[in-house]
Amino acid sequence: METKEMRAVYCDTLIDLAKTNEKIMVVEADLMRASGTMKFKDIFPERAIDVGVAEANMVGVSAGLSAGGKIPFAATFGCFASRRVFDQFFISANYAKLNVKLVGTDPGISAAFNGGTHMPFEDIGMMKLIPNLTILEPSDPISLEALLRACAEHEGCTYMRLHRKAIAPLYKEDEKFTLGKGNVLRDGNDVTLIALGAILVPEALKASEMLQKEGISAAVIDMHTVKPLDEELVLAYAKKTRGIVTAENHQVSGGLGASIASFLSKEHPTRMAMVGINDEFGQVGTQTWLQNYYKLTAEEIALQAKSLLK
Repeated sequence: METKEMRAVYCDTLIDLAKTNEKIMVVEADLMRASGTMKFKDIFPERAIDVGVAEANMVGVSAGLSAGGKIPFAATFGCFASRRVFDQFFISANYAKLNVKLVGTDPGISAAFNGGTHMPFEDIGMMKLIPNLTILEPSDPISLEALLRACAEHEGCTYMRLHRKAIAPLYKEDEKFTLGKGNVLRDGNDVTLIALGAILVPEALKASEMLQKEGISAAVIDMHTVKPLDEELVLAYAKKTRGIVTAENHQVSGGLGASIASFLSKEHPTRMAMVGINDEFGQVGTQTWLQNYYKLTAEEIALQAKSLLK
């Protein structure tokens, strides 16, 4: 697959799913152009609902559709898909044991010029508190398509963080993906880099290359599903290598790093470092500037890895 806008992959995959599954629907809150789903509406006008600027209502409508046997994919900016609709998603969808697929776009620094109010660094932490909810963040167009199909087949609510912009593929077309199972992109024996999402997984791969030049063998794992966590894979690499560095476009206190640290503290205490947001709000800037400001870079991942090995 060539470099392609993630939101275009999102829409095209839903269209393909909808051709053979009449239950697939799209629900939006006045952001179809931003989410890239206008094409779905053109092809399936009766299966695309725009509720207007009313995100909580979007979740309520999606819950009703699910109760009626449909599979709604409801998308809005990640700040709204988490902070604004948390109670509706918690009660109307999850507590009710329905099948709503909630999508939060522009996670973390990818919100860029929308600034701090629209920059969700806390959405995973909030969603982790919901029992039995599956939480994921694809890292490239290939993983997005595969995991989106897995979400459609999964019986139960899901929360997906969706990077909208164009991303170069990291995987081959035939790569297999399973909800709750991480993918090893590069093996290694000295240190393990466990990353999440379209910004940090490529940075982890770059960090591994940088470390390799210094004689350090660094494994790279794309932990695309935060919950349920692939504990078996985490434990295997905690035992195999001398330390773990997590990297995420999210607050480290409530995200992937915190989940891994909590698990390993009980099962196999391991030296760890976490690259991510450290108790800060978002702000306006280009994605590149924000990435450097918050140290979400290959250089920082490599630095933390070397510190662990000292």
